[in-house]
Amino acid sequence: MKKVLVLSTLAALAAGVNAQAETLRFGIDLNYPPFSKQGADGKPQGFDVDMIHALCAAMKTPCQVVPQDWDGLIPALNANKFDAILSSMQITPERQKAVDFTRKYYNVPSRVIGKAGSQVDQNAFKGKKIGVLRASTQEKFARDFWGKSGARIVSYTKSPESFLDLKAGRVDAVFVDGAVGDTEFLKTPNGKGYAFVGPNYSDVKYFGLGAGIAVKKGNKALADRLNQAIDQIRKDGSYKKVQDKYFSFDVYGS
Repeated sequence: MKKVLVLSTLAALAAGVNAQAETLRFGIDLNYPPFSKQGADGKPQGFDVDMIHALCAAMKTPCQVVPQDWDGLIPALNANKFDAILSSMQITPERQKAVDFTRKYYNVPSRVIGKAGSQVDQNAFKGKKIGVLRASTQEKFARDFWGKSGARIVSYTKSPESFLDLKAGRVDAVFVDGAVGDTEFLKTPNGKGYAFVGPNYSDVKYFGLGAGIAVKKGNKALADRLNQAIDQIRKDGSYKKVQDKYFSFDVYGS
């Protein structure tokens, strides 16, 4: 009986180790610099990619980055193509109907980019065009806020495309995550003459509580592991090391 008990205990321990060591697959859209992009060497890079590796190091778990277009991320997660989404996905009530989330791992307000000195209010873009990322929280807000006041909302599958059209005059403004707009447009030569205009936009109804890691509905065990890892990298300095590689400000937010 003791031999059977010992063998059972060892088997259970081995199963636990294997479960912890199992490769975690993270879905990510690689068209959202500086958070994610495909490098010149063909490898994924960016803040979100480095976050994945930092979290997996904290969990002592191998990880795999799985590229996926933005609007297909949640369907692919629910089809078991990967175990979690870490792709600057904001925690909103609408998305919480389809997936579960960890707590936030960063929170940056959304901003409008337009010609420097432009004025922005609800009626500022009547008859004008605003560029947004397709299926993003910015798109939803823009359609409800400016779209109903006569603006035309132009959706892009990749954020950089909206900046190119802004520079070329094909749209009048771009509504985007503030960190993306700052690093990928305003701080580049193409951003000359443009600026953030109007206020910060952070309405919880649209933008949620920040960007979180999405897991399948009911996968509390994985969400808990990821939350613990977020806490760990915040405490041990790994988070700040990744943040400072890309930003000169605190992206975690208050």
